[in-house]
Amino acid sequence: MLRSKIAGIGMYVPEHVVTNNDLLKYMETSDEWIQERTGIKERRYAHRTEETTTTMGVEAAKIAIQRANTTADEIDFIVFATLSPDYYFPGCGVLLQRALHMKEIGALDVRNQCSGFVYALSVADQFIKTGMYKNILVVGAEKHSFGLDLTTRGRNVSVIFGDGAGAVVLQPTENIEQGILSTHLHSDGNSAEILAMYNPGTHANHWGDKNYASFDDAEIANMFMSKKMIDNAELFPFMDGPSVFKKAIVKFPEVIMEALNKNGYQTTDITTLIPHQANLRIAQFVQQKLGLRDDQVYNNIQHYGNTTAASVPIALCEAWEKGKIKKGDLVCLAAFGSGFTWASALLKW
Repeated sequence: MLRSKIAGIGMYVPEHVVTNNDLLKYMETSDEWIQERTGIKERRYAHRTEETTTTMGVEAAKIAIQRANTTADEIDFIVFATLSPDYYFPGCGVLLQRALHMKEIGALDVRNQCSGFVYALSVADQFIKTGMYKNILVVGAEKHSFGLDLTTRGRNVSVIFGDGAGAVVLQPTENIEQGILSTHLHSDGNSAEILAMYNPGTHANHWGDKNYASFDDAEIANMFMSKKMIDNAELFPFMDGPSVFKKAIVKFPEVIMEALNKNGYQTTDITTLIPHQANLRIAQFVQQKLGLRDDQVYNNIQHYGNTTAASVPIALCEAWEKGKIKKGDLVCLAAFGSGFTWASALLKW
């Protein structure tokens, strides 16, 4: 029986470091206020015009491909997870395929926000197991900085997020002591609006009882980018932080235990838990609830902020580079985010 193994892993974060004190130029806040609520000390912002979600994904992918001892020409499928694509469409998968001069392979885009990378990993895992593909590039990348409300009004959201990318190359293995043991995916859309970016979108009936055909071009344009939308910050992400926190601290432990129970393991067997870097306080709560030691949980949100779909592969790569993940280790990946969606993956390194 085939299993999927991570044959290579890479990460990329922009050079530009933005500290909490740097944000004082734009909003009323403080280093103490941000660290107390999120644990974040700094984050990275991509160059406004020269770096995109795709270009960061490309840099992470190059490293992962090299470490997998393969080439871009040998990649036979791409799964790209992001909530901040270069274009509304097409997705970043085809842009990465073009940038790396790959063959005319399939490219799939995943839009599951913070859970995106684990979802993407699960999709790729199925393709490997069935024997359809042998070298799958899985990327999580985000450029949040261009779409944040960097004012006092938007600080509850804006101080959290940063930019970056991570990537892995999945390959098949017949070694039952290695690879992805299982993945677990969930969603609940009942509270979708408490963590969302409402516009652009097609959810609203902007014209009420009027006949759409009766509007001229100026009126139509105004409906989709009105002064009201700008004044009310409706073009920026919205988050009801306390409600998200309450849901996350329930679903995070549940999906981690689901993976452990499925494979006959206990929390004491985990070598390293890589949680999506949502908020250090969430990670600490989950750690306490599961009774995990400090050395069993890897967090780097302090230095990169929340990079949503990129946060799991960035943390996984950094932990591996530091020697905290070694051959034979039991590694659990877990994420919770907008949708709501949540997921976990359990693997033997």
